Amino acid sequence: MQSENIRNRFLEFFKKRGHKIINGVSLVPKDDPSVLFTTAGMQPLIPYLLGKKHSKGSRLASVQKCVRMQDIEEVGDSTHDTFFEMLGNWSLGDYFKKDAIKWSYEFLTSKEEGLGLDPSRIFVTVFGGNKIIPSKDIESFELWRGLGIPEERIYFMEGNTNWWSSGDSGPCGTDTEMFYDVCGGLNLKNKEEFIKADSEQKIVEIWNDVFIEYEKKDGKIIGKLPQKNVDTGAGLERLAMATQDKDNIFETDLFVPIMSELDKLAKKTNKLSDDISVLKAKRIIADHIRTAVFIIADEVIPSNTGRGYILRRLIRRSVRYMDVLNISDVSMALIVDVVIKKYKETHPYLNEKHTEIKKEIKKEEGRFRATLQKGLNELEKINKENISGEEAFRLFSTYGFPVEMTLEIASENKQVVDIDAFDKEMKKHQEKSRAGAKQKFKGGLIDTDPHTTKLHTCAHLMLAGLRKNLGEHISQAGSNINKDRIRFDVTHYEKIDRDILNKVEDYVNKAIEENCDILMEQIKKEDAKNSGVLGCFWEKYPDIIDVYTIKTEKGMVYSKEVCGGPHIKNTREIKGKFKIKKESASSAGVRRIKCELEYI
Repeated sequence: MQSENIRNRFLEFFKKRGHKIINGVSLVPKDDPSVLFTTAGMQPLIPYLLGKKHSKGSRLASVQKCVRMQDIEEVGDSTHDTFFEMLGNWSLGDYFKKDAIKWSYEFLTSKEEGLGLDPSRIFVTVFGGNKIIPSKDIESFELWRGLGIPEERIYFMEGNTNWWSSGDSGPCGTDTEMFYDVCGGLNLKNKEEFIKADSEQKIVEIWNDVFIEYEKKDGKIIGKLPQKNVDTGAGLERLAMATQDKDNIFETDLFVPIMSELDKLAKKTNKLSDDISVLKAKRIIADHIRTAVFIIADEVIPSNTGRGYILRRLIRRSVRYMDVLNISDVSMALIVDVVIKKYKETHPYLNEKHTEIKKEIKKEEGRFRATLQKGLNELEKINKENISGEEAFRLFSTYGFPVEMTLEIASENKQVVDIDAFDKEMKKHQEKSRAGAKQKFKGGLIDTDPHTTKLHTCAHLMLAGLRKNLGEHISQAGSNINKDRIRFDVTHYEKIDRDILNKVEDYVNKAIEENCDILMEQIKKEDAKNSGVLGCFWEKYPDIIDVYTIKTEKGMVYSKEVCGGPHIKNTREIKGKFKIKKESASSAGVRRIKCELEYI
């Protein structure tokens, strides 16, 4: 059964059981500043698990794109990847353990409506008690037995193995997990043999039912939620692995086209080998480029911070492993074509952004290749067992070598990196940067001249105009404003066309003409972030922040942004025409805009 059929069958199965299908969200979380990417299907639904009513009712199902980076070092084995799709169904105060377990089993094993997996290859774990909830989940155990799973294939797991929590505070509860024998014919006699088979990836977790009924605060259970919820999750890649009778995800239809293309490219260099290191290299490239495609499509570009740094690391790690395969003369953009071809039916927006995605990956690949060999040469010169923190930092600052790559190569060469000393060097570097920044006035202003303050307000309007016309990936990367001009840096991957700049000029001048009020309110930083207030460098702001809204008398909002600097009271004070004079590259992935006011 191909992955497209698995997706469709899942949604149809739960639709027939009263679930409303909801769209998956972006990989960039809109309302959760605690994580860089959407990491689970339930992540956008936490308010509803806590009791908020969902507009589509109490039974929901979706297919959600996810990115998780904590297992990046494991990519290349049988089951780990950085991007995956999570099939999920939820009960928000509706059904609970009985229906959740029954439907999970039916979908996995039914040949008519589900995946038709062999029931004799399914193993199950249930909650066995921990310090928070000491009692075993006997109910789930009996439900599984009632469905025909033999007692010797159901295991009580103590501790946190079958316990789910959203963190130190929030909804939490026990779970039951389903595993599949991907080898076939395993005869596990006890829990110890099950744990061993799991560690050897002979059995693989393919489904998880979480029973959310408790609320935790500061690490302690404070009581039960007003409603009992069910959150289930099944990774598409692992389900494909089970239904296609493979022992790894890279031989499923989701990866075969990418792996085949890498085989062809490697053959051209006559370096194809069955050696496991070569196999791992191909798997890493396939995974990382697939993830990069989806991240860029959700309007993230490579940078040195946050999501952009994760993307940069994925692309640069791919470049390095293409060198392992000796195919460095071939652009990664060829692999991008294969990824998008595979997903263009289920995720058509990838095809719409095909050119943009290829352009961004080629740019980052080119940047890294320009310095990669120099960095590798420098690393080779450190011909000793221990690499100092200063040496690792020099590789990072001079050659753009991510410290993770230094650690990886050092490990392969049986070397040790003094990571603590590297962290100290990095901290010193950051303190110097902050010290330099403190010499400037708040908000990038050089002085407190009234003309400077007017231009500062124009800068806010310009940023809002850029985001309106170019997309929400645009964010401030720095500014320098004096009484004569604005110098403003924004994150963007290519030259901004003049017709776009003209539209931005019009946007700012329209706000000036409409005599907009500039209103300031003080609110909690987290509330501002969660409500979509525009901001950058959030970590520099206190817990209570100033939010400036520029809007007309009729309530049309031109800009709403956190800021620590001074503003005028109304745009009528500007008394000038806003003009963008120049746009150019500032650094990798950053454009610099210079503008001024022509006074009337």
